[in-house]
Amino acid sequence: MAEKKGRTISRASRPAVTLRTTVRQEDSELVREIVTSTGFFRPDEIAIAVELVDERLRIGLASGYHFIFAGKSGRVLGYSCYGPVPLTLHSYDIYWMAVRKEEQGAGIGKMLLERSEAAIGELGGRRSYIETSSKELYGATRRFYEHCGYRAEATLREFYSPGDDKVIYVKAIGQ
Repeated sequence: MAEKKGRTISRASRPAVTLRTTVRQEDSELVREIVTSTGFFRPDEIAIAVELVDERLRIGLASGYHFIFAGKSGRVLGYSCYGPVPLTLHSYDIYWMAVRKEEQGAGIGKMLLERSEAAIGELGGRRSYIETSSKELYGATRRFYEHCGYRAEATLREFYSPGDDKVIYVKAIGQ
């Protein structure tokens, strides 16, 4: 039970989080809002997140980008973007996963990650890769991936910038 302004409400009465995989024209701006809200990404990184949505809208599944959007009460709270790694047979990247800052810690990220992994398995994927920064800002992100069964497979020193390594995580899917 939770309290809200002096009254108790049950968790069961809260609206459920819904997932959708269709990509809509308005998703470009929603992705921009979500990624910006986290406070983690530079403007050029935000532009890339939006570009992937635009590419999917422009050429469809041929883009190789698959999306899952999580929403509640008509508001998109977070999303994931994943796709096959070019020139591999069974490897998939989770390119982006972000949840609005004010919604973090409510299980939405875990739901998106689990659903992305399930979809990757359904597409024949056997390995899921996620990369992130070694900066302290991303410490909670790395712990989240590890808690969800990912292991750090490689670290590329000073990949993003001096003092900012790229940490690549992997998880076996459906095995």
